[in-house]
Amino acid sequence: MEWSQAMEDPALKNLPYKIELNRWGKVVLSPASNRHGWIQSELSGFLREHRKDGMVITECSVATSKGVKVADVAWGSGEFFRRNEFETPYQEAPDLCIEIVSPSNVPQEMEEKVELYLAKGAEEVWICEESGRITFHAHRGIEPVSRLFPHAPNRLEI
Repeated sequence: MEWSQAMEDPALKNLPYKIELNRWGKVVLSPASNRHGWIQSELSGFLREHRKDGMVITECSVATSKGVKVADVAWGSGEFFRRNEFETPYQEAPDLCIEIVSPSNVPQEMEEKVELYLAKGAEEVWICEESGRITFHAHRGIEPVSRLFPHAPNRLEI
């Protein structure tokens, strides 16, 4: 299945799940909790408040070498949006992609998403656990702080 087909499929509309495609074009569903939604909202607000030179997008689809992945939250610079506007899915990743770990996710899946977003041009990928703990990943590996958002917390207080 292609991403455009998934977006047009009436059976996939209004599902209470995040939809992604794996490398074989099969639909992958991830249920989201209310805590997940709250974290997504808090991170979106933080990014919007601290960087006015770009835009925040939630449920951001990115075409990767292993299918379309959907970052829970992303931030793109003004330059990113000038180049890509609202292409769906993006052929390059925004500057920052954030994944919020759901109970259905496994560590290897999160590691793979970090690699895929970085390979598609993201400068950073944040992984936020449902506990609120955040790790900052860059091409050099895990960083103690975000270079894009130096005041980003290592943990959200829930």
